[in-house]
Parts: sequence; C-alpha cells; structure tokens
Amino acid sequence: MQKLFIDFTPENQIILDGEQARHITKSLRMKVGDMLTVTDGSGSDWGCRIDEITKDTATLSVCYKQASDSEPDCKVTIYQGVPKGSKLEDIIQKCTELGVFRIVPTLTERCISRPDEKGAKRKNERYQKIALEAAQQSGRGIVPEIAQQITLKQAIASDEGELKILFYEGGGEKLTSLVKSDAKNVSIFIGPEGGFSADEVKLLTENGAQCATLGKRILRTQTAPVAALTAIMLLTNNLE
Repeated sequence: MQKLFIDFTPENQIILDGEQARHITKSLRMKVGDMLTVTDGSGSDWGCRIDEITKDTATLSVCYKQASDSEPDCKVTIYQGVPKGSKLEDIIQKCTELGVFRIVPTLTERCISRPDEKGAKRKNERYQKIALEAAQQSGRGIVPEIAQQITLKQAIASDEGELKILFYEGGGEKLTSLVKSDAKNVSIFIGPEGGFSADEVKLLTENGAQCATLGKRILRTQTAPVAALTAIMLLTNNLE
C-alpha cells in the first residue's frame, strides 16, 4: 500500500489537509474506500481507509496498527563530501530508498561547491523534502535525517559510529573483511569529485576510520555512496 508520513500519532480518525490531501487525491489519484498506510516515524504503521474526500481535505479511519518491518537493523550514516550541482539530491533519493539512517553533507578540502550558511540551510529544506518523498515511495518506517552541512573535522569529532569506513581510491580492505553480519551502527565517509586529500585520509585513519575499497574501478562521487550502502545492506542481511 501507499505510505504517508504524518507528524502526529493517529487515533481513530485522521483528517489530512493541504499538501498531504492533495498528494492523496491528485498525485496518487486515490478514492473513497482505498486503503493506505500512515506512519509517524516511530516504528509503527497504521492501516487506514479513506472515508471522505473534499476539495481541501481527506478523512481517514484507522483500521489496524502494526510494527513497521521495513527498517534495516543496521543504522548507516553517510558523511558525503559536498558535490557539485544536483548530485547530492540524487544521493539522498537513492540512499533513502536503500535504507540509510542519516546523511551529513560534509565540506572537505577538494569540494568545489561551497554553499554559505544561508544557502546551505535553504538547500537543506529541499533535501529533507526529497528524503520524505523517497521514504514514502519506498515504504520506509522513518524519514532519514539530512543534517546541516558541517566540516570534516566537525564530522570526525561528532561521529559515534561503532565502525567507521573511509572509501578511498588509493585502496583499502575489502568490505567483506570489515563489515560483519551483526554490525548495527556504521559510518561511511565519501569524498567529493576530487576525492580526499592525503592529509584528510591521515586525519580520518588517526581517528579510527578504516580504509576500504569498492573494487578496482574508480566510482563517481554520486555512485560510491549508493554502491557502498548496497554492499553494507547485503552484508548485514538487510537485502533479504
């Protein structure tokens, strides 16, 4: 069923208005009697029936509640070197579909795109909307957080990942030797178009990151996080 995220806990009846009502009636072309799933992002899903549609609202009745089973049990945070153009939007969309927990746009030495604080906040609103739409389309139980832009040093200082992996074109360990099936909290660092500098690689490894490779081919910055996340989901049995 179609899934819709709401910002409150459902009770017996739900009245949606504004963009959410238009999404149901215009985008999804749903009608009275159709079923859909709503979630507040807390790990529970509510199955609902559409009872009434007006010009501005949609009224739903709650039929049942169940635990969401679509979330991976491995939480992956991606520290993504800020890329040019709309590449980050593509990364957010695809990685949300694949099960990412959090994405942090990260400024590194070789980032060509360097939005100022105001510009970064404006873009973040767009990024969070893309994550929401991708989460609804793919049936996620949560909407991944798209954090505000930070520097690499800030990322290293604040990261709490049990396993930290640096994907580096200079080579590294195979993912199969680093990621075990019971891994629960993984942080991965992806460089921008020019990759990481030698100093950044040294800084990351000195702070617990392990270098890994995604094969003998050099992947684009928008391809690497998708490939890495897919591999981690597979190795932790979250693509079954």
